[in-house]
Amino acid sequence: MEATIVGKFVVMAPLLDERARRLWAAAESVAIGYGGDALVSAARGWRARRSNGRRELAQGVDATGRIRRPGAGRPDIEQTQPGVTEALDLLVEPLTRGDPMSPLRWTCKSRAKLAAALTTQGWA
Repeated sequence: MEATIVGKFVVMAPLLDERARRLWAAAESVAIGYGGDALVSAARGWRARRSNGRRELAQGVDATGRIRRPGAGRPDIEQTQPGVTEALDLLVEPLTRGDPMSPLRWTCKSRAKLAAALTTQGWA
């Protein structure tokens, strides 16, 4: 049975994204019934994906086109450290090159030097 699950996944893997893999593992587990969780986990090593997928199947699958929930990911730097953009502008402004009307700015300082200067000012 485990070899069958692995064989199915090998065929389908190139076509599935993160969410589809999660739902596929959960659907396999539900279709097998008793012992399905253990078989799918042993076949692919997807304990978290399968449990999250089972939860999604139980709540109902939405065809939103999104792979992850809204709001997932790292928060914006301005939310975690308000004012860091202005501090960076003050460091870059004296050495800016290029068209002043363009949103793209060039500077002589490297990213590492700017990061070190912000760190000495107390920014994380």
